[in-house]
Amino acid sequence: MSTAGVSLRAARKSRQLTQAQLAQLAGVDQARVSRSEGDDEVPRFDTVDRLLAGSGHRLYAAPTRRDDAATAAWRIRGSLERGDRHDALRHLIQLNDDLLAESGLVRGVLAVTTPERTGRKVWDAAIAALVSWRLQEERIPLPDWVADGARALQHARVLQVDPADPVPGDADVPESFRRHGVLVWRDTFASV
Repeated sequence: MSTAGVSLRAARKSRQLTQAQLAQLAGVDQARVSRSEGDDEVPRFDTVDRLLAGSGHRLYAAPTRRDDAATAAWRIRGSLERGDRHDALRHLIQLNDDLLAESGLVRGVLAVTTPERTGRKVWDAAIAALVSWRLQEERIPLPDWVADGARALQHARVLQVDPADPVPGDADVPESFRRHGVLVWRDTFASV
């Protein structure tokens, strides 16, 4: 379940707006944007709606208790900043589980918000690949951010968590991951 701050920040960044620019478009002060995007304050509904509208987005609700791709990316980024690739992988696997736990429209809703960058291209590509894989299973249209060339690698790389892990062969990598240039074992996402 995405927090308002994560959704607001992702919406603003997807339009490449600064907080000051969004404040001007939404008719609020920049401090309001900053507080609304932060984790310390839960903004009012009308503030969220106004800020999303200022960035060209709308607020929709879906009946789920699952986290979306934007929240997973935010958590992965935090794990990577702490140097904890195992924790980052746990968040990617949780996104997989969250997507699989939903079906149809609700699964698609979990992928609508453009995630912030994690700071690592291979992880950004892995998030896009995972969303592509799980949405295509249900023939759900992919959001534009999934096909963004910046979320794919030109040369395939292993999603390295442990340097001792062997490199998977092509048959062991899900097709959507191969298309995004990320080599990861299909079994990584198998239910246990």
